[in-house]
Amino acid sequence: MVERLLKVLNREWSGLYEAAFLLAGTAFLSQLLGLFRDRMLAHHFGAGVSLDVYYAAFRIPDFLYASIASFVAVTVLIPFLLEKMEGETSMRGVHTFVNTIFTAFTLMMIAVSVVAYFLIPKLAGSVVPGFSPVETQEYVTLARILLLSPLLLGISNLFGAVTQSLRRFFVFAAGPLLYNIGIIIGIVFLLPYFGLLGVVYGVIIGATLHLSIQIPVLLREGVLPRFTTRIHWPYIRAVIKLSIPRTIALSATYIATMVLIALASQMEKGSIAIFTLALNLQSIPLAIVGMSYSVAAFPTLAKLWTGKNHEQFLHQIVNATRHIIFWSFPAITLFIVLRAQIVRTILGSGAFDWTATRLTAAALALFAVSIVAQNLVLLYTRAFYAMGKTRRPLVANVIGGGVVVIASFLLLFFFNKFLTFRYFAETLLRVSDTPGTAVLMLPFGYSMGMIVNITILLFMLRGEFPTFMTHLKKAFLHSFSASVVMGFVAYHGLQLLAHLEILGTFFAVFLQGLIAGIMGIIAWIFLLYVMENREIKEIRTALHHKFWKSKPIVAEQEIL
Repeated sequence: MVERLLKVLNREWSGLYEAAFLLAGTAFLSQLLGLFRDRMLAHHFGAGVSLDVYYAAFRIPDFLYASIASFVAVTVLIPFLLEKMEGETSMRGVHTFVNTIFTAFTLMMIAVSVVAYFLIPKLAGSVVPGFSPVETQEYVTLARILLLSPLLLGISNLFGAVTQSLRRFFVFAAGPLLYNIGIIIGIVFLLPYFGLLGVVYGVIIGATLHLSIQIPVLLREGVLPRFTTRIHWPYIRAVIKLSIPRTIALSATYIATMVLIALASQMEKGSIAIFTLALNLQSIPLAIVGMSYSVAAFPTLAKLWTGKNHEQFLHQIVNATRHIIFWSFPAITLFIVLRAQIVRTILGSGAFDWTATRLTAAALALFAVSIVAQNLVLLYTRAFYAMGKTRRPLVANVIGGGVVVIASFLLLFFFNKFLTFRYFAETLLRVSDTPGTAVLMLPFGYSMGMIVNITILLFMLRGEFPTFMTHLKKAFLHSFSASVVMGFVAYHGLQLLAHLEILGTFFAVFLQGLIAGIMGIIAWIFLLYVMENREIKEIRTALHHKFWKSKPIVAEQEIL
């Protein structure tokens, strides 16, 4: 049993779609665990003060993770590692590079965390201005403990860059699974004794597991990072030079989210929880589709570009874009049409009441509008990193983050100032008789920023490859039109089942959403077959082959 486990951990995944399926599958399992985690939190605490404090406590640690841990991001380190693995006659260069980066990052992260530990109480007034003194004190306690998370996950990122360069995708993919398992352990076993603090302990357990799963592979390959007194400063300067644009870009996104959380803290109690739970739900297709494609494709994109094989590079980007569009539009449709059933089924338990369900469902619909944009941002950002043109996504992310903040402020102003706009928004989202609807302007502003972000990246990519957009028209039209039909069928399926008057139980709500969703999916698949859709043919062909027999990355492989 142990031997089989080690064999899986150390197995090399050489095909793009083999790796993408692996990453998508483990991402799906991770998201299921994440949904279970959120359901347990919603059941115990509801959309109230406790969850507001819990989710707000992540803001500063997450910002540190984005700003400092981006120094060891896989998108930054993999090109260096691939270059050294191909250029060195031995692994000595790889060891020197990895040990240097590991030592520098760990010492820097510890120093920054110590400073943040003492600054958090002073920053609380800006991060959560709407919290009471008691809530602020609890926030400070939780945020200080969570400072361990960016350190552990940052080291895990470094380990992950090495394992991905070795094409050992399984251990990288298993990390998020273990992270969520750690949090669930905290909820089940530590929450009854330590309260909300026990959940935070679970986060640290999960981060530790995220890191630990990669150690056996690194030991076997002889590349486990170690502290060194011989710092190779040219490596650090090169990595910092490449990572600075990514750091600023990520920081802009996290700062924008921090601003939205600060605004939510001044609204109805539970607004932060509603915003975050809806954000987590809409992130499911982001993790399964966008992240899987971009992570699996990045090593190949970097190798193609450095090898000056620009035609194949474009081919890979076009193929990934087509399939992201193919999967994203139906996800948007189902999230919008079935939002109430999805939220009620997943979160509607215990202290999570009907008001919270309606608001979270409306927020989910507004987040879902930008799912295509968010998925493609992940891919195109990595494409530009593979090209070494890190300033392009920096500009797009900073502008997009700025739009998120500005749009949210303007939407809140119009929402509170003009009753006509407020009535229109509440009626459209079917929450006109629900208190606390102002929070819905935040996901609306977020989606607007993401759409601006992807628009800028598309123009930049078209500047590099003038024919890029022409390859995507048919995929866009097929997926969009089929998804519209899917939504029409699913919506009328809901109406048909609503007349059965069986919606008083959890099972009935689940059954209504499931049947309506299946009806919509059948209509979607049928229409795609009628249109002789290229992507669905490729998927059908791929399912006839075993993933472990996939060929190395080549242009003709175009399946997810």
